[in-house]
Amino acid sequence: MDLEGVIRNRPVKKESWKTVLTLAYQSLGVVYGDLSTSPLYVYKSTFAEDIQHSETNEEIYGVLSFVFWTLTLVPLLKYVFIVLRADDNGEGGTFALYSLLCRHARVSSLPNCQLADEELSEYTIDGVVSDSKPVGGSTLKSTLEKYKVLQTLLLILALIGTCMVIGDGVLTPAISVFSAVSGLELSMSKEQHRYVEVPVACIILVFLFALQHYGTHRVGFLFAPVVITWLLCISAIGVYNIFHWNPHVYQALSPYYMYKFLKKTQRGGWMSLGGILLCITGSEAMFADLGHFSQLSIKIAFTFVVYPSLILAYMGQAAYLSKHHVIESNYRIGFYVSVPEKIRWPVLAIAILAAVVGSQAIITGTFSIIKQCSALGCFPRVKIIHTNSKIHGQIYIPEINWTLMLLCLAVTIGFRDTKRMGNASGLAVITVMLVTTCLMSLVIVLCWHKSIFLAILFIFFFGSIEALYFSASLIKFLEGAWVPIALSFIFLVVMYVWHYGTLKKYESDVQNKVSINWLLSLGPTLGIVRVRGIGLIHTELVSGIPAIFSHFVTNLPAFHQVVVFLCIKSVPVPHVRPDERFLVGRVGPKEYRLYRCIARYGYRDIHMDDLEFEKDLVRSIAEFIRSEGPECNLRMEEFEDNEKMTVVGTSSSNLRGIRLSEDADSSGRTGTSEMREIISPERLRKRVRFVLPESPQIDRDARAELQELMEAREAGMAFILGHSYVRAKRGSSLMKKVVINFGYDFLRRNFRGPTYALSIPHASTLEVGMVYHV
Repeated sequence: MDLEGVIRNRPVKKESWKTVLTLAYQSLGVVYGDLSTSPLYVYKSTFAEDIQHSETNEEIYGVLSFVFWTLTLVPLLKYVFIVLRADDNGEGGTFALYSLLCRHARVSSLPNCQLADEELSEYTIDGVVSDSKPVGGSTLKSTLEKYKVLQTLLLILALIGTCMVIGDGVLTPAISVFSAVSGLELSMSKEQHRYVEVPVACIILVFLFALQHYGTHRVGFLFAPVVITWLLCISAIGVYNIFHWNPHVYQALSPYYMYKFLKKTQRGGWMSLGGILLCITGSEAMFADLGHFSQLSIKIAFTFVVYPSLILAYMGQAAYLSKHHVIESNYRIGFYVSVPEKIRWPVLAIAILAAVVGSQAIITGTFSIIKQCSALGCFPRVKIIHTNSKIHGQIYIPEINWTLMLLCLAVTIGFRDTKRMGNASGLAVITVMLVTTCLMSLVIVLCWHKSIFLAILFIFFFGSIEALYFSASLIKFLEGAWVPIALSFIFLVVMYVWHYGTLKKYESDVQNKVSINWLLSLGPTLGIVRVRGIGLIHTELVSGIPAIFSHFVTNLPAFHQVVVFLCIKSVPVPHVRPDERFLVGRVGPKEYRLYRCIARYGYRDIHMDDLEFEKDLVRSIAEFIRSEGPECNLRMEEFEDNEKMTVVGTSSSNLRGIRLSEDADSSGRTGTSEMREIISPERLRKRVRFVLPESPQIDRDARAELQELMEAREAGMAFILGHSYVRAKRGSSLMKKVVINFGYDFLRRNFRGPTYALSIPHASTLEVGMVYHV
């Protein structure tokens, strides 16, 4: 599946108003499903036990004031006007901020970074960058680059935010669906409700997760209309309640009522902030899903549709409750008591649909962030299925989907009430926001080149608000808040163990690589018989000769006439342009026929399938041979440090030069200048051949080399996959032995191998394992 053209054609600047409004409409269904369903449970969670609703209305007015100013300061001011500007070439989220920092200071966790990666088009950002660089910014940058412990802490901070997003992927579907279903409490007795609510919620959750493998595009056309209908519904109910019950409720928007609230309720009011916090759950999605839309479209949707609808909804609930101090129900204050009785059933149906939409958004977001972590070497490899060949970012990960479903059902069945679910969800939400605030303060200094004073002001203002909510959520550790901490700790251990093991494995590969002098001493034939065909040796190394090659040459009597050292690596940018995909170079003199090819992918890129990748790989080597000048033939002693790499694009980006053309062939016969694809018997055979441009610039040696490459491709391609196993050295600490020998080894054995290895024909594959002690 090659979506490169689709990805590159996404509008990122100067869209027409029609495009902007269309994206704003679509964003309502994808981004705001979670945020728009928060009125279902905010008041109920706030008044659960910590405070009581009295006849003076000071409590309900104070809560409304807190809700209004929290929605205004965090989603509107912080995210819409500040954080959305910190995009990574149109992409958002925790890893977007981390990748920005990695590019502006050398703090990247990827071990195989190259200077050539900094020449990628997307290595520069589109954000507002000042020409003047404050002294404080340079000092901060040098400090981060100097101390390894600070780089580790920065990585752990980004991973904590990521783990809390995954935890939110478990908790948001549970609380959203459970709160929507809780509307049944007003139409049946308490005994009946207790036995109906949980099973109905579980059935809806199982149905929701079972639909994931179809992809969001198959049911996506329903998303925006459902959320718009829900927002119009709660807005209309809010306006009705305001005018019918208490037109003067707008006075509660004054910050003075927050002071009165805390003065009267004291410790109980502070603890109830964990429930008020839920009014901004889902705000992080505005930034995380930025890559699917645009800044302007998300700002318009929130400012003119979502924000006023939520304010009206909360004001309407407060107006109703201000005139109903004694609720004739044992379920305390909920959303559905403020809904007129005649329309409760339709509102219940719309609420359940909106909860499903909101849950869908966070589940898809969890898939996306795990894909990013895996691409940057911070999560074990998982099977990633792209459910839409046209819409970038719509993916499905089976293992994660079913894990989320089991955890979600466990939370629903275990808690069975919105209070503890709200405590858990609130802590996950506020932790992600705190991480974003911390990373954002570094972006202000290192990427935007603003003064440290401005960054301190940002982190002090927003950090103080979020720290207040964080403390109120953390105090409820035993009442549900332990769940996101436990989930995040498990995922954090998995991520860090995998990252640490991957780093040690790469360091072992570097230490054991073979000297170029050893290769040069073998001569052009490598001391063995060179047979027809291409030998493709996968390695994580971006320079040098892997130890696995010397193992082959020493122990096998023959090897292929053309050898390619292939490295598929990720770079800290969201996307790599097709015309910058490959780096191709030569290992040793020309007559050795040894090449190095580095395929670079961004953390949101979609990997090409094996057929397209194989064709582009061969074509990129041919293009390198064609474009290489005679001056590139280095002397023997220069090869070690002067291995020159050339940027070669994919076939979809380069319409001139070397190309591979293919046509159908039902007979399966091939001529001398054709190359045969390895395909399954049920497929139609394809003939693939080189098309060389009639250019006088291609000298005789280059043509001979191209002819040899073409013949080798016709003879077939063999894949040599090296597996390096790492073990802790004798004398290592107990912690290191546990992490390497048990943790990393367990993850390596039970998760998938490299994605490119899944579709390689087994008949032409050779796997070799080597053990390193680190």
